[in-house]
Amino acid sequence: MSSIFEGFLSTPEALDLFSERKIVEAMLRFEASLARAQASVGLIPDSAAQSIIGTCKVDLFDVAKIVRESVRAGSIAIPLVKSLKETVALFNKEAAGFVHFGTTSQDVVDTALALITREALGMIAKDVHKAAAALLALAGRHAADPVLARTFMQPASVTSFGLKCAGWAAPLVRSLQRLQATAANALSVQLGGAVGTLAQMKKGNKRLGPQVIALMAADLKLKEAPFAWHTQRDEWVALACEMALLTGSLGKTARDIALMAQFEVGELAEPLEPGRGGASVMPHKRNPVSCMVALAAAQRVPQRVAALLATMPQEHERALGNWQAELAEWPGLLMSVHGSARAMAQALSGLQVDTQRMRANLDAVRAELPADVVDEWFNPALAQHAATLTRAQVALATNALAAVELP
Repeated sequence: MSSIFEGFLSTPEALDLFSERKIVEAMLRFEASLARAQASVGLIPDSAAQSIIGTCKVDLFDVAKIVRESVRAGSIAIPLVKSLKETVALFNKEAAGFVHFGTTSQDVVDTALALITREALGMIAKDVHKAAAALLALAGRHAADPVLARTFMQPASVTSFGLKCAGWAAPLVRSLQRLQATAANALSVQLGGAVGTLAQMKKGNKRLGPQVIALMAADLKLKEAPFAWHTQRDEWVALACEMALLTGSLGKTARDIALMAQFEVGELAEPLEPGRGGASVMPHKRNPVSCMVALAAAQRVPQRVAALLATMPQEHERALGNWQAELAEWPGLLMSVHGSARAMAQALSGLQVDTQRMRANLDAVRAELPADVVDEWFNPALAQHAATLTRAQVALATNALAAVELP
Protein backbone atom coordinates (compact mmCIF):
# COMPACT_ATOMS: atom_id res chain seq x y z
CA MET A 1 0.00 0.00 0.00
CA SER A 2 1.22 3.49 -0.77
CA SER A 3 1.54 6.07 2.00
CA ILE A 4 -0.72 9.09 2.27
CA PHE A 5 2.18 11.20 1.02
CA GLU A 6 2.68 9.05 -2.06
CA GLY A 7 -0.96 8.65 -2.96
CA PHE A 8 -1.58 12.25 -3.96
CA LEU A 9 1.43 12.10 -6.30
CA SER A 10 -0.27 9.37 -8.34
CA THR A 11 -3.82 8.77 -9.55
CA PRO A 12 -6.78 6.84 -8.10
CA GLU A 13 -6.71 4.56 -11.14
CA ALA A 14 -3.04 3.64 -10.69
CA LEU A 15 -3.45 3.10 -6.96
CA ASP A 16 -6.39 0.78 -7.59
CA LEU A 17 -4.59 -1.06 -10.38
CA PHE A 18 -1.81 -2.10 -8.01
CA SER A 19 -4.12 -2.88 -5.10
CA GLU A 20 -3.89 -6.28 -3.43
CA ARG A 21 -7.20 -7.32 -4.97
CA LYS A 22 -6.21 -6.43 -8.53
CA ILE A 23 -2.88 -8.23 -8.24
CA VAL A 24 -4.55 -11.39 -6.92
CA GLU A 25 -7.17 -11.10 -9.66
CA ALA A 26 -4.43 -10.94 -12.33
CA MET A 27 -2.74 -14.00 -10.82
CA LEU A 28 -6.03 -15.89 -11.04
CA ARG A 29 -6.26 -14.90 -14.71
CA PHE A 30 -2.91 -16.64 -15.19
CA GLU A 31 -4.10 -19.79 -13.44
CA ALA A 32 -7.31 -19.91 -15.48
CA SER A 33 -5.43 -19.38 -18.73
CA LEU A 34 -2.89 -22.05 -17.78
CA ALA A 35 -5.62 -24.63 -17.11
CA ARG A 36 -7.43 -23.72 -20.33
CA ALA A 37 -4.25 -24.10 -22.41
CA GLN A 38 -3.17 -27.35 -20.72
CA ALA A 39 -6.57 -28.91 -21.30
CA SER A 40 -6.42 -27.87 -24.97
CA VAL A 41 -3.22 -29.85 -25.50
CA GLY A 42 -4.33 -32.80 -23.39
CA LEU A 43 -2.09 -32.26 -20.37
CA ILE A 44 -4.98 -32.11 -17.90
CA PRO A 45 -8.61 -33.31 -18.18
CA ASP A 46 -11.19 -30.89 -19.54
CA SER A 47 -13.32 -31.40 -16.44
CA ALA A 48 -10.44 -30.37 -14.21
CA ALA A 49 -9.77 -27.30 -16.32
CA GLN A 50 -13.41 -26.25 -16.16
CA SER A 51 -13.40 -26.55 -12.38
CA ILE A 52 -10.20 -24.51 -12.09
CA ILE A 53 -11.39 -21.84 -14.52
CA GLY A 54 -14.73 -21.54 -12.76
CA THR A 55 -13.00 -21.10 -9.41
CA CYS A 56 -10.54 -18.40 -10.56
CA LYS A 57 -12.79 -15.56 -9.40
CA VAL A 58 -11.31 -13.12 -6.93
CA ASP A 59 -14.59 -12.81 -5.00
CA LEU A 60 -14.18 -16.42 -3.87
CA PHE A 61 -10.93 -15.66 -2.04
CA ASP A 62 -9.87 -13.93 1.17
CA VAL A 63 -7.34 -11.56 -0.36
CA ALA A 64 -6.26 -10.09 2.97
CA LYS A 65 -5.55 -13.58 4.35
CA ILE A 66 -3.51 -14.49 1.27
CA VAL A 67 -1.46 -11.31 1.67
CA ARG A 68 -0.87 -11.97 5.37
CA GLU A 69 0.29 -15.52 4.68
CA SER A 70 2.64 -14.35 1.92
CA VAL A 71 4.92 -12.81 4.57
CA ARG A 72 5.75 -16.21 6.04
CA ALA A 73 5.71 -18.00 2.68
CA GLY A 74 8.06 -15.55 0.98
CA SER A 75 5.80 -15.21 -2.06
CA ILE A 76 2.23 -14.08 -2.70
CA ALA A 77 1.85 -16.99 -5.14
CA ILE A 78 2.29 -19.75 -2.54
CA PRO A 79 -0.74 -18.95 -0.35
CA LEU A 80 -2.76 -18.07 -3.47
CA VAL A 81 -2.14 -21.47 -5.07
CA LYS A 82 -2.82 -23.21 -1.75
CA SER A 83 -6.14 -21.38 -1.42
CA LEU A 84 -7.00 -22.07 -5.06
CA LYS A 85 -6.40 -25.80 -4.62
CA GLU A 86 -8.52 -25.86 -1.48
CA THR A 87 -11.36 -23.99 -3.18
CA VAL A 88 -11.28 -26.13 -6.32
CA ALA A 89 -11.35 -29.25 -4.13
CA LEU A 90 -14.64 -28.12 -2.61
CA PHE A 91 -16.30 -28.60 -5.99
CA ASN A 92 -14.06 -31.17 -7.70
CA LYS A 93 -11.57 -33.01 -5.53
CA GLU A 94 -9.76 -34.67 -8.45
CA ALA A 95 -9.29 -31.30 -10.21
CA ALA A 96 -7.35 -29.83 -7.28
CA GLY A 97 -4.32 -31.92 -8.21
CA PHE A 98 -4.11 -30.20 -11.60
CA VAL A 99 -4.06 -26.65 -10.22
CA HIS A 100 -0.82 -24.79 -11.09
CA PHE A 101 0.41 -27.92 -12.88
CA GLY A 102 4.01 -27.79 -14.12
CA THR A 103 4.50 -24.11 -13.38
CA THR A 104 6.07 -22.10 -10.54
CA SER A 105 5.41 -19.06 -8.37
CA GLN A 106 7.46 -16.68 -10.48
CA ASP A 107 5.49 -17.62 -13.58
CA VAL A 108 2.22 -16.51 -12.06
CA VAL A 109 3.61 -13.31 -10.50
CA ASP A 110 5.56 -12.14 -13.56
CA THR A 111 2.65 -12.78 -15.91
CA ALA A 112 0.22 -11.05 -13.54
CA LEU A 113 2.49 -7.99 -13.43
CA ALA A 114 2.74 -8.01 -17.23
CA LEU A 115 -1.08 -7.91 -17.42
CA ILE A 116 -1.32 -5.08 -14.90
CA THR A 117 1.56 -3.18 -16.48
CA ARG A 118 -0.13 -3.34 -19.88
CA GLU A 119 -3.20 -1.69 -18.39
CA ALA A 120 -1.07 0.91 -16.62
CA LEU A 121 0.79 1.69 -19.84
CA GLY A 122 -2.54 2.21 -21.57
CA MET A 123 -3.49 4.83 -18.98
CA ILE A 124 -0.06 6.46 -19.16
CA ALA A 125 -0.09 6.56 -22.97
CA LYS A 126 -3.57 8.07 -23.04
CA ASP A 127 -2.53 10.95 -20.79
CA VAL A 128 0.80 11.51 -22.53
CA HIS A 129 -1.03 11.55 -25.87
CA LYS A 130 -3.40 14.17 -24.44
CA ALA A 131 -0.49 16.25 -23.14
CA ALA A 132 1.39 16.07 -26.45
CA ALA A 133 -1.73 16.97 -28.46
CA ALA A 134 -2.36 19.97 -26.19
CA LEU A 135 1.22 21.14 -26.66
CA LEU A 136 1.03 20.80 -30.43
CA ALA A 137 -2.19 22.81 -30.45
CA LEU A 138 -0.50 25.51 -28.34
CA ALA A 139 2.50 25.43 -30.66
CA GLY A 140 0.36 26.08 -33.70
CA ARG A 141 -1.63 28.81 -31.96
CA HIS A 142 1.46 30.66 -30.69
CA ALA A 143 3.88 29.84 -33.49
CA ALA A 144 4.84 33.50 -34.05
CA ASP A 145 4.26 34.95 -30.56
CA PRO A 146 7.60 36.28 -29.30
CA VAL A 147 8.92 35.27 -25.91
CA LEU A 148 12.30 35.59 -24.24
CA ALA A 149 14.61 32.66 -24.84
CA ARG A 150 16.56 32.07 -21.65
CA THR A 151 19.90 30.33 -21.23
CA PHE A 152 21.62 29.86 -17.88
CA MET A 153 18.37 31.28 -16.44
CA GLN A 154 19.00 34.66 -18.09
CA PRO A 155 17.49 36.39 -21.16
CA ALA A 156 19.52 35.34 -24.21
CA SER A 157 17.51 36.23 -27.31
CA VAL A 158 14.02 35.88 -28.79
CA THR A 159 12.17 32.72 -29.71
CA SER A 160 8.47 32.03 -30.04
CA PHE A 161 6.26 30.46 -27.42
CA GLY A 162 5.06 28.07 -30.11
CA LEU A 163 8.59 26.78 -30.61
CA LYS A 164 8.94 26.19 -26.87
CA CYS A 165 5.72 24.16 -26.92
CA ALA A 166 6.90 22.16 -29.91
CA GLY A 167 10.14 21.49 -28.05
CA TRP A 168 8.19 20.20 -25.08
CA ALA A 169 5.96 18.02 -27.27
CA ALA A 170 8.63 16.31 -29.37
CA PRO A 171 10.19 14.20 -26.56
CA LEU A 172 6.73 13.07 -25.45
CA VAL A 173 5.92 11.84 -28.94
CA ARG A 174 9.26 10.04 -29.15
CA SER A 175 8.63 8.46 -25.75
CA LEU A 176 5.27 7.15 -26.92
CA GLN A 177 6.93 5.63 -29.97
CA ARG A 178 9.65 3.97 -27.91
CA LEU A 179 7.21 2.77 -25.24
CA GLN A 180 5.10 1.14 -27.92
CA ALA A 181 8.09 -0.80 -29.22
CA THR A 182 9.58 -1.63 -25.82
CA ALA A 183 6.27 -2.76 -24.36
CA ALA A 184 5.74 -5.10 -27.31
CA ASN A 185 8.95 -6.90 -26.29
CA ALA A 186 8.58 -6.72 -22.52
CA LEU A 187 4.95 -7.71 -21.98
CA SER A 188 5.41 -11.46 -22.29
CA VAL A 189 3.90 -14.55 -20.78
CA GLN A 190 6.25 -15.99 -18.17
CA LEU A 191 6.11 -19.78 -18.18
CA GLY A 192 9.18 -21.84 -17.39
CA GLY A 193 8.28 -24.09 -14.51
CA ALA A 194 10.66 -24.70 -11.62
CA VAL A 195 13.92 -24.11 -13.51
CA GLY A 196 12.81 -22.81 -16.90
CA THR A 197 12.61 -26.14 -18.73
CA LEU A 198 8.87 -26.93 -18.41
CA ALA A 199 9.99 -30.52 -17.87
CA GLN A 200 6.61 -31.62 -16.46
CA MET A 201 4.65 -30.38 -19.46
CA LYS A 202 5.12 -33.38 -21.70
CA LYS A 203 3.13 -36.35 -22.90
CA GLY A 204 5.34 -39.31 -23.58
CA ASN A 205 8.30 -37.87 -25.45
CA LYS A 206 6.33 -34.91 -26.76
CA ARG A 207 7.13 -31.53 -25.20
CA LEU A 208 3.91 -29.56 -24.88
CA GLY A 209 5.25 -26.52 -23.05
CA PRO A 210 5.73 -24.39 -26.20
CA GLN A 211 2.12 -25.05 -27.25
CA VAL A 212 0.87 -24.07 -23.80
CA ILE A 213 2.85 -20.84 -23.95
CA ALA A 214 1.46 -20.02 -27.39
CA LEU A 215 -2.11 -20.64 -26.29
CA MET A 216 -1.69 -18.58 -23.13
CA ALA A 217 -0.10 -15.71 -25.06
CA ALA A 218 -3.06 -15.63 -27.44
CA ASP A 219 -5.54 -15.89 -24.56
CA LEU A 220 -3.93 -13.17 -22.42
CA LYS A 221 -2.86 -11.04 -25.41
CA LEU A 222 0.76 -11.02 -24.31
CA LYS A 223 3.92 -11.79 -26.25
CA GLU A 224 4.89 -15.41 -26.70
CA ALA A 225 8.34 -15.45 -25.11
CA PRO A 226 10.65 -18.02 -26.77
CA PHE A 227 12.26 -18.87 -23.42
CA ALA A 228 11.54 -18.33 -19.74
CA TRP A 229 12.83 -14.94 -18.62
CA HIS A 230 13.05 -15.74 -14.91
CA THR A 231 16.50 -14.20 -14.63
CA GLN A 232 16.67 -12.54 -18.07
CA ARG A 233 15.31 -9.16 -17.00
CA ASP A 234 16.69 -6.94 -19.78
CA GLU A 235 13.44 -6.41 -21.72
CA TRP A 236 11.51 -5.76 -18.50
CA VAL A 237 14.03 -3.26 -17.11
CA ALA A 238 14.33 -1.61 -20.54
CA LEU A 239 10.64 -0.80 -20.25
CA ALA A 240 11.31 0.83 -16.88
CA CYS A 241 14.13 2.88 -18.42
CA GLU A 242 11.81 4.16 -21.14
CA MET A 243 9.28 5.20 -18.52
CA ALA A 244 12.03 7.06 -16.69
CA LEU A 245 12.92 8.96 -19.88
CA LEU A 246 9.28 9.89 -20.30
CA THR A 247 9.08 11.12 -16.72
CA GLY A 248 12.20 13.22 -17.23
CA SER A 249 10.68 14.85 -20.32
CA LEU A 250 7.46 15.58 -18.46
CA GLY A 251 9.54 17.01 -15.63
CA LYS A 252 11.43 19.28 -18.03
CA THR A 253 8.15 20.73 -19.27
CA ALA A 254 6.92 21.12 -15.70
CA ARG A 255 10.13 22.91 -14.70
CA ASP A 256 9.84 25.44 -17.52
CA ILE A 257 6.16 26.09 -16.88
CA ALA A 258 6.77 26.56 -13.15
CA LEU A 259 9.50 29.09 -13.87
CA MET A 260 7.34 30.96 -16.38
CA ALA A 261 4.45 30.91 -13.89
CA GLN A 262 6.37 32.71 -11.15
CA PHE A 263 4.66 35.99 -10.23
CA GLU A 264 7.70 38.02 -11.29
CA VAL A 265 7.55 36.42 -14.75
CA GLY A 266 3.81 35.84 -15.09
CA GLU A 267 3.81 34.42 -18.61
CA LEU A 268 1.96 31.18 -17.87
CA ALA A 269 -0.47 29.77 -15.31
CA GLU A 270 -1.99 26.38 -14.65
CA PRO A 271 -5.77 26.12 -15.11
CA LEU A 272 -7.79 27.97 -12.49
CA GLU A 273 -10.16 25.59 -10.70
CA PRO A 274 -11.80 25.64 -7.25
CA GLY A 275 -9.47 24.13 -4.66
CA ARG A 276 -6.55 23.83 -7.07
CA GLY A 277 -3.15 25.01 -5.88
CA GLY A 278 -4.28 26.83 -2.77
CA ALA A 279 -2.23 27.44 0.38
CA SER A 280 -3.20 26.57 3.95
CA VAL A 281 -2.78 30.14 5.30
CA MET A 282 -2.25 32.32 2.22
CA PRO A 283 -5.44 32.66 0.16
CA HIS A 284 -3.66 34.78 -2.44
CA LYS A 285 -1.33 31.95 -3.54
CA ARG A 286 -1.81 29.93 -6.71
CA ASN A 287 0.60 27.04 -6.59
CA PRO A 288 1.47 25.09 -9.77
CA VAL A 289 0.46 21.73 -8.32
CA SER A 290 0.51 19.80 -11.59
CA CYS A 291 4.10 20.86 -12.13
CA MET A 292 4.79 19.85 -8.53
CA VAL A 293 3.55 16.29 -9.17
CA ALA A 294 5.57 15.95 -12.37
CA LEU A 295 8.71 17.31 -10.74
CA ALA A 296 8.30 14.99 -7.75
CA ALA A 297 8.06 12.04 -10.14
CA ALA A 298 11.14 13.20 -12.04
CA GLN A 299 13.03 13.18 -8.75
CA ARG A 300 11.83 9.75 -7.60
CA VAL A 301 11.60 7.65 -10.77
CA PRO A 302 15.36 7.61 -11.52
CA GLN A 303 15.99 6.14 -8.08
CA ARG A 304 13.47 3.38 -8.70
CA VAL A 305 15.01 2.57 -12.08
CA ALA A 306 18.47 2.55 -10.51
CA ALA A 307 17.16 -0.02 -8.04
CA LEU A 308 15.76 -2.10 -10.91
CA LEU A 309 19.07 -1.99 -12.76
CA ALA A 310 20.82 -3.07 -9.58
CA THR A 311 18.58 -6.15 -9.34
CA MET A 312 19.58 -7.50 -12.76
CA PRO A 313 22.53 -9.71 -11.67
CA GLN A 314 20.21 -12.50 -10.55
CA GLU A 315 21.45 -15.85 -9.33
CA HIS A 316 21.39 -18.86 -11.67
CA GLU A 317 17.88 -19.91 -12.83
CA ARG A 318 15.85 -18.20 -10.06
CA ALA A 319 16.89 -15.25 -7.93
CA LEU A 320 17.22 -14.92 -4.17
CA GLY A 321 16.28 -11.38 -3.16
CA ASN A 322 16.96 -9.49 -6.39
CA TRP A 323 13.73 -10.50 -8.13
CA GLN A 324 11.80 -9.77 -4.97
CA ALA A 325 13.41 -6.33 -4.73
CA GLU A 326 12.40 -5.68 -8.34
CA LEU A 327 8.80 -6.59 -7.56
CA ALA A 328 8.74 -4.16 -4.65
CA GLU A 329 9.90 -1.26 -6.84
CA TRP A 330 7.69 -1.87 -9.86
CA PRO A 331 4.26 -0.64 -8.64
CA GLY A 332 5.69 2.62 -7.27
CA LEU A 333 7.42 3.26 -10.58
CA LEU A 334 4.22 3.03 -12.59
CA MET A 335 2.25 4.97 -10.01
CA SER A 336 4.72 7.85 -10.24
CA VAL A 337 4.81 7.80 -14.04
CA HIS A 338 1.04 7.88 -14.33
CA GLY A 339 0.81 10.63 -11.71
CA SER A 340 3.19 12.74 -13.78
CA ALA A 341 1.43 12.03 -17.08
CA ARG A 342 -2.03 12.77 -15.68
CA ALA A 343 -0.88 15.96 -13.96
CA MET A 344 0.71 17.40 -17.08
CA ALA A 345 -2.19 16.34 -19.32
CA GLN A 346 -4.52 18.29 -17.05
CA ALA A 347 -2.25 21.33 -16.82
CA LEU A 348 -1.47 21.56 -20.51
CA SER A 349 -5.06 21.09 -21.64
CA GLY A 350 -6.03 24.28 -19.81
CA LEU A 351 -2.73 26.16 -19.71
CA GLN A 352 -3.23 29.93 -19.49
CA VAL A 353 -0.88 31.86 -21.77
CA ASP A 354 -0.28 35.61 -21.33
CA THR A 355 1.32 36.79 -24.55
CA GLN A 356 1.08 40.41 -23.43
CA ARG A 357 3.21 39.64 -20.38
CA MET A 358 5.66 37.80 -22.61
CA ARG A 359 5.99 40.92 -24.75
CA ALA A 360 6.25 43.16 -21.69
CA ASN A 361 9.11 41.06 -20.30
CA LEU A 362 10.84 41.25 -23.67
CA ASP A 363 10.36 45.03 -23.81
CA ALA A 364 11.78 45.38 -20.30
CA VAL A 365 14.98 43.67 -21.42
CA ARG A 366 15.12 45.78 -24.58
CA ALA A 367 14.91 48.96 -22.49
CA GLU A 368 18.00 48.01 -20.48
CA LEU A 369 20.42 47.13 -23.29
CA PRO A 370 22.37 49.06 -25.95
CA ALA A 371 20.59 49.55 -29.26
CA ASP A 372 22.96 47.33 -31.26
CA VAL A 373 22.46 44.41 -28.86
CA VAL A 374 18.69 44.94 -28.90
CA ASP A 375 18.59 44.97 -32.70
CA GLU A 376 20.66 41.81 -33.04
CA TRP A 377 19.36 39.66 -30.19
CA PHE A 378 16.04 41.03 -28.91
CA ASN A 379 14.16 42.06 -32.02
CA PRO A 380 10.59 40.67 -31.80
CA ALA A 381 10.81 39.89 -35.50
CA LEU A 382 13.16 37.01 -34.62
CA ALA A 383 10.02 35.12 -33.60
CA GLN A 384 9.15 34.79 -37.30
CA HIS A 385 12.14 32.53 -37.88
CA ALA A 386 11.07 30.51 -34.83
CA ALA A 387 7.56 30.32 -36.30
CA THR A 388 8.88 28.62 -39.44
CA LEU A 389 10.69 26.04 -37.33
CA THR A 390 7.60 25.59 -35.17
CA ARG A 391 5.29 24.80 -38.06
CA ALA A 392 7.74 22.25 -39.46
CA GLN A 393 8.13 20.56 -36.06
CA VAL A 394 4.39 20.54 -35.43
CA ALA A 395 3.73 18.87 -38.79
CA LEU A 396 6.27 16.12 -38.10
CA ALA A 397 5.15 15.55 -34.52
CA THR A 398 1.46 15.53 -35.42
CA ASN A 399 2.00 12.81 -38.02
CA ALA A 400 4.12 10.79 -35.60
CA LEU A 401 1.56 11.13 -32.81
CA ALA A 402 -1.25 9.96 -35.08
CA ALA A 403 0.74 6.80 -35.89
CA VAL A 404 1.19 5.79 -32.26
CA GLU A 405 -1.13 2.97 -31.24
CA LEU A 406 -2.37 3.27 -27.67
CA PRO A 407 -2.29 0.00 -25.68
